[in-house]
Amino acid sequence: MPIEMLMLVGALLIIAGILASKVSSRLGIPALLLFLAVGMLAGSEGPGGLHFDNPGLVQSVGVFALSYILFAGGLDTDWPSIRPVLKSGFALSTCGVAMTALIVGWFIHLYLDAPLLVGLLIGAIISSTDAAAVFSVLRSKNIHLRGNLKPLLELESGSNDPMAVFLTAGVIMLITEPQTGMISLIPLLVWQMTAGAGLGILFGKLAVMVINRLRLEYDGLYSVLSLSLVPLIYGLASLGKANAFLAVYVAGIVMGNSAFVQKKSLLRFHDGLAWLMQIVMFLVLGLQIFPSHLVPVIPAGLVTAFVLMVVARPFSVFVSLSRSGMSVFEKCFVSWVGLRGAVPIILATFPLLAGLPQAELIFNLVFFVVLTSALLQGSSIPLCARILKLEGPQPYSPASEDLPGTACFASGAFHTVTIPAESPVAGKQLVDLNLPSGVLVVYIQRGATSIIPQGSTVIEAGDTLHIAADHELGADTLALFQGRTSG
Repeated sequence: MPIEMLMLVGALLIIAGILASKVSSRLGIPALLLFLAVGMLAGSEGPGGLHFDNPGLVQSVGVFALSYILFAGGLDTDWPSIRPVLKSGFALSTCGVAMTALIVGWFIHLYLDAPLLVGLLIGAIISSTDAAAVFSVLRSKNIHLRGNLKPLLELESGSNDPMAVFLTAGVIMLITEPQTGMISLIPLLVWQMTAGAGLGILFGKLAVMVINRLRLEYDGLYSVLSLSLVPLIYGLASLGKANAFLAVYVAGIVMGNSAFVQKKSLLRFHDGLAWLMQIVMFLVLGLQIFPSHLVPVIPAGLVTAFVLMVVARPFSVFVSLSRSGMSVFEKCFVSWVGLRGAVPIILATFPLLAGLPQAELIFNLVFFVVLTSALLQGSSIPLCARILKLEGPQPYSPASEDLPGTACFASGAFHTVTIPAESPVAGKQLVDLNLPSGVLVVYIQRGATSIIPQGSTVIEAGDTLHIAADHELGADTLALFQGRTSG
């Protein structure tokens, strides 16, 4: 296809995906279903007629896109909100995923007459959940959940993909290398998860330090820099044999809960980038699907989806959350919100590339299970929240929430502070001051020049800082600016 046509077709597909997201919000179904539908309609057996059959490219696009989606999810994760559910989320994303894989795999082995390892492989592939699908439904119906349900679901879905990837790769290794023992996978699991989390913390802190120290001349370069961080972190973690997806996600959490230059614009940039990656990923996945190949797997797919949604997922949730203190209704809701999404379809390409005899059957079965889960569970989430009485109050959202410092202007006070030569803040960037919550430097008067400050703005001796705060500045804060000891 000529490059002009390739650009035109690609642009049209992305626009179709964007329009599909608007339709999905009105219908209350996950956008991923419509993204996949657009890809299938454009594919070999659809009216678009684009012949596409390249599992290797699908996997590469999926891994690349998923790394950016996980990084954006980490950036948007509020650490104080997930801290109370850290143990529960960790249990769901590890033990819960493993139990789901075992139950589904054992069922496929017993009742669908598949070899045990093949059953376990299918169970591992469909064991992780999709947060984007869940919250697109919740946002479209304007549903807010009670208590810690939302952060728990966010943490689980953002952190359970690495476990599913490990289990899938491990079972494929057992199939292709029969001499490998299952016990030998345990040290590998411990290393991948531990090293992945550790490298994520390290890379996240280094990224914040680099962004704050570079002092780039052009603001747009900060977006380019952050864009390069994701494949850099993923690649370095992979070279260290760590779980690269976990490293990327943890690095995002560390950065999202740190102060760095251009943070607000970078968060918006990566939010838009994550949407683009979702659209591209699902479009490519849809192109790879041949609808006629799904027909033979419908009976097995329906039974597998039923076992996954009604048996495996609830069992793993109730066991994993047995010590969480959550109510039965809350556990039921978490059980039902286990939507499957992009990751199982991407993982289903692993057997294809490994050359397993049943690979195509596994791919089509997994795709059908994902469609069934997204359609049945996704469309019923609002009803489930209402029936279980888990809807929370609408959060207060001021009309001017996008204006920086609005909360300070509403009820606080203005302060003017002149920076003396001996002040410890002289020569430092604004982002390095670690100002208390509710304190905002509105503008800086430097001689006859008024400066609208950014995180990279360097404070100089003689500057007059105009500060808005939602409270009177304490002695420690004044001492920070004026270079004297408090008290």
